[in-house]
Amino acid sequence: MDTLTALHSRISSPRLTGEVSEEHLRNIYKAALRAPDHGRLKPWRFLIIKGDGRNKLGDLFAQAALEENPEQTAEMAEKARSKPLRAPIILVCIAKVVEHNVVPEIEQILSCGSAVQNMLLAAYAQGVGAMWRTGGMAYNDLVKEGLEIKTSEKIIGYLYLGQIDGRSKNVPVLDVDEYFAVWDG
Repeated sequence: MDTLTALHSRISSPRLTGEVSEEHLRNIYKAALRAPDHGRLKPWRFLIIKGDGRNKLGDLFAQAALEENPEQTAEMAEKARSKPLRAPIILVCIAKVVEHNVVPEIEQILSCGSAVQNMLLAAYAQGVGAMWRTGGMAYNDLVKEGLEIKTSEKIIGYLYLGQIDGRSKNVPVLDVDEYFAVWDG
């Protein structure tokens, strides 16, 4: 798939199953490393969660949900526990923010977000399903501690990867002119 086709047609795939080949994964990982990066700080790192690691992450999510709401039901805890089982591979996408006299924190976070977008495009271009999820577990202190996220780091999101399960949804075509306007001062 050529670049413009991927950019113009990429969609998220919420239902994922199956395996992703090592070749496809390496291509996805390499795409992250080409994100815009002011100062060449490489302000990102990624944790690969698969196999039994998904169950451990689910236990961590359930524990965090219980801490947030001690009165939750067993169904609520199970819902939190099952979230990492929605895909065979999850990448925890982490911005590694450093003090810098030229590159502000926001640029470092945006660079990490660009790395995630690059991975979404690389997955889509190879026919691999992907879904960028964030939610409360990206900001939960217990989860961050369990994943050994440093205080200077931020979870940007969880990138779920797998084979697309079911058919893809159609997304509306947006009118470019609604979002772009010439400014002439």
